[in-house]
Amino acid sequence: MKWMCGPCGYIYDEDEGSPQEGIPAGTLFADLPADWKCPDCGVGKEFFYELAE
Repeated sequence: MKWMCGPCGYIYDEDEGSPQEGIPAGTLFADLPADWKCPDCGVGKEFFYELAE
């Protein structure tokens, strides 16, 4: 599943994780810490939406 940041368009891909931030591949978006922020613009998870496959 992929999730997109509404304000900046950053894509979080659960299959890839975010290795540069220490988030391993396979980490579900729901399992990211509640205080996780977009690495590009700094907004919270509530600004992300699920992309249709």
